[in-house]
Amino acid sequence: MTRLTDAIARAGDRLVEVSGNRIRFDAQRALARGDELALADPGLWSPNRHCRLVRCRDGWMAISLARDDDRDLVPAWTGAASDTDPWDAVIAAAARRSAAEMVAAGVYLHLPVALVGEASPLAAPCLIKGATPAGPVVDLSALWAGPYCGALIAEAGYPVIKIESPDRPDPTARHTPKLDARLNSAKTRRRMALDGADLLETIATARALITSGRPRALARLGLDETRLFALNPGLLWIAITAHGWRGDGAMRVGFGDDCAAAGGLVRWEESTPHFVGDALADPLTGLMGATLALEALAEGRHGLLDVSLAGTAATFAGASA
Repeated sequence: MTRLTDAIARAGDRLVEVSGNRIRFDAQRALARGDELALADPGLWSPNRHCRLVRCRDGWMAISLARDDDRDLVPAWTGAASDTDPWDAVIAAAARRSAAEMVAAGVYLHLPVALVGEASPLAAPCLIKGATPAGPVVDLSALWAGPYCGALIAEAGYPVIKIESPDRPDPTARHTPKLDARLNSAKTRRRMALDGADLLETIATARALITSGRPRALARLGLDETRLFALNPGLLWIAITAHGWRGDGAMRVGFGDDCAAAGGLVRWEESTPHFVGDALADPLTGLMGATLALEALAEGRHGLLDVSLAGTAATFAGASA
């Protein structure tokens, strides 16, 4: 844990430097959601008790079952009766199957499941140098990682507009209002249809865009790479996903705890992994995304920044090894 703390401190120093010393980074505050949630000590279970590390026949996986829809899919995933406790069903099925088999079947059902240590560190950004718009940073993200990225960019002095769908607003304000205030109070908040002309007009003059949706989900709203970069060639797009913007990972779902485990950000006791914090991949991805974005903005670079939760976790796991 000390090495991870050191790695986060170094990342914080880099963030402060690229912000021109405008940001005051406090690692303990950055990694905590505050006192609004009843959190337990990390172990096989995540502190919020929505994610668990589960032993399979030949290895370990992490599975989050925070949503009713995910729990409803457990019988199809495990073959258990519908009235079986979901966690009992997962643990029993995993003991009989390989980790690869369990994860592949879960991914097929769009469950937030991952092999422990499966992810690779983030690749170096491949951006283009050239003219960039002078408009605001548009934040379409929700929950923790993307909004934290936007909060840090706002703290560095850039105007940030947080845009929310009237039909599906960011639930953070309802569930954890203090965290929402910390992540979003420095932004201008606007309600806007995500598939409408007003949003496209806003993005057309934006300096940067932050998203936290999967490519296909955004494309269904008309927010695909071809369209947005044709509309705004100088746009810096910070694409935050669970397992990556391109390739097989683009369709996968994930949350801060299972993605932390995917990146190997766990503590091993003998042959058993344990979580080391609360949804760590979320704030670390916000930190990483903001740092890369501020570097790009300072250098006048644009293009797509592919910043995944699992890849970020793997980057920090490698830095603290």
